[in-house]
Amino acid sequence: MIDLVAVRHGETDWNRIRRLQGHTDIALNATGVEQAARLAAALAGEPIRAIHSSDLARAMATAQPIAAALGVPVVRDARLRERNYGMFEGKTFPEILEHHPAEAARLASRDAGWLLPGGESQQAFFERVVSAVTAIAEEEERTGFAPTVLIVAHGGVLDMLYRAAHGLALDAERHCRIPNAVINRLRFDRGRFAVRAWAEEP
Repeated sequence: MIDLVAVRHGETDWNRIRRLQGHTDIALNATGVEQAARLAAALAGEPIRAIHSSDLARAMATAQPIAAALGVPVVRDARLRERNYGMFEGKTFPEILEHHPAEAARLASRDAGWLLPGGESQQAFFERVVSAVTAIAEEEERTGFAPTVLIVAHGGVLDMLYRAAHGLALDAERHCRIPNAVINRLRFDRGRFAVRAWAEEP
């Protein structure tokens, strides 16, 4: 059994204006840097013995202050990246609706099997995230040294973990809040995820 602390990266300028980031490598803004520092202070006393982070800059910049506070190295993992939004990256939803109405309708339909042009389907994204975090948890469980593992990733990644824990369909509306830089707690036990607490302010 492994306890997981999962956090979304701190705020970026694109978060603020709701511009899709996906795999685009956007840095934290000043607010995001402050949020990362608050997370580090809040998690400094927890029994975290392993940190796995998306390799994108906004996630790594969130993970590094926490790692420094805990004295634990960060393992970079591209499998923890946000969904690849392909041609939609760098655009806001109103821009997508204006310039790509047919594709915007498909995106709004939440068709899990639809392959975004140049990007990734929701189903493929779900499978990537769940398999990655399962592999991380099982690996850390085998070592016996990591009762609690920190995952630093993205809003979409946390949404997939929440859905996996609750058995929610991929075409269902999102059931949870996923603010930047709050603390979410899950447990991995015998191949299954369970939510212990969600959206705790640091």
